[in-house]
Amino acid sequence: MNTFFYLEGAYLILAGIILLITLFVTTRPFMAKGAVKKGLIWVTLFLAVMIGSHYYITTSRMAEVKEAFTQGKMILCESRMQRKVAQVVRIKRDNDWHLEGDNFVSPNYERPFFSARCIVE
Repeated sequence: MNTFFYLEGAYLILAGIILLITLFVTTRPFMAKGAVKKGLIWVTLFLAVMIGSHYYITTSRMAEVKEAFTQGKMILCESRMQRKVAQVVRIKRDNDWHLEGDNFVSPNYERPFFSARCIVE
């Protein structure tokens, strides 16, 4: 559950804002009766499906990356340290990399790389 809030926290906040906007719009005098109920139900359902599918896709990719890493395959991770040069860091088990939870860690780098921001080459 902690991973869910870490990965989807920003989307949950945006969903709350969207629901507040939906509530505001559907309570205007020009809207039909029952618009509040219908609007909130449909928007909530849509947001729940989208956030749930994003979480499923992200966690599936994380599991795939971890499995590939244990098999010795090359992993490509987004580097946010240098935006102009070397935007991708190549991670391989043979090059002093190891997994600590969901993070790839190496003594040669200052910061860890979160497996959700990585793909298998």
